[in-house]
Amino acid sequence: MDAKHLSVAERLLDWYDRNHRSLPWRSPPGTAAPDPYRVWLSEVMLQQTQVASVRPYFEAWTARWPSFAALAAADDADVMAAWAGLGYYARARNLLACARVVAARGALPDTESELRKLPGIGDYTAAAIAAIAFGRRAVVVDANVERVVSRLFSIAEPLPGARPAIRAATDTVTPDMRAGDFAQAMMDLGSMVCTARSPRCLFCPLRDDCAAYATGTPDAFPVKAAKKAKPQRFGTLFWAERDGRVLLVRRPDKGMLGGMRALPTGPWSDADPGIEGAPFAADWRSIGLVRHGFTHFDLACTVMVADAVADTAQGEWWPVADIEAAGMPTLFARAIAVVEGMR
Repeated sequence: MDAKHLSVAERLLDWYDRNHRSLPWRSPPGTAAPDPYRVWLSEVMLQQTQVASVRPYFEAWTARWPSFAALAAADDADVMAAWAGLGYYARARNLLACARVVAARGALPDTESELRKLPGIGDYTAAAIAAIAFGRRAVVVDANVERVVSRLFSIAEPLPGARPAIRAATDTVTPDMRAGDFAQAMMDLGSMVCTARSPRCLFCPLRDDCAAYATGTPDAFPVKAAKKAKPQRFGTLFWAERDGRVLLVRRPDKGMLGGMRALPTGPWSDADPGIEGAPFAADWRSIGLVRHGFTHFDLACTVMVADAVADTAQGEWWPVADIEAAGMPTLFARAIAVVEGMR
């Protein structure tokens, strides 16, 4: 059959067979499905995180914990430290909880409905795992697929309201066979060709079907609602050092950066809290400012330092020379960089 008469799925899969990305959690087209553990782990890591950032974490993680059983037996603190830098730390807590459920039941379930019952697995992740790991037909829509389909069908409603229409449109082109390859082909097309800016339409296997390409302005899709300005909050991070060790605390399991090792910090509020929340009374002095953007607000924190003369504070005294091994989130790593810059 002439290529132009092939279905969207057939042309996309033909393109994928020749142009697919080589990623450590994938199996090449035409080979056996990848290990469900690796599919699940990669999909959780890739939530709101770029492939380039995930790859080294994935490779280190699977070398250390190569299976559900190995991860289920891991110490919570080790898992949270290994996750440091990937952000969205609730994912790490859910990852560990999910591994323990799966290890107890013996295997990862293979249907979307059962997968959604597990900690940290929502509609998208369940669909991706069902398709890629188990070959089940599923409508898989991530940010790349969202962009491809909104252009393919010229869906003009702004996001996020357009998502039901995008999912319904994706359903119409999703094949019954090679479900996992199709899902990954859509992701690769969005990443490599149908990019957010300056899409490479001349190289696209779906160009002849693309309604947005026909308009001459494919990069106008998906239509996005105007962003609201994020609120600004302020805080203080405390560096207390004694005998070559710095005071660290464990943040509460629930809440921002839950379960992570961190520097002591006061409240994050609409106004500068000063030294409120300091771990002990001292002559605290400011040495700089760090900024960090969270999903719902931006944070500016003053870094305060003081010498600790006695072991009166609650927490653990961590060797300064080995501070990287503490596995602290990016916000605190930036504060450490400020301290080191003052030495």
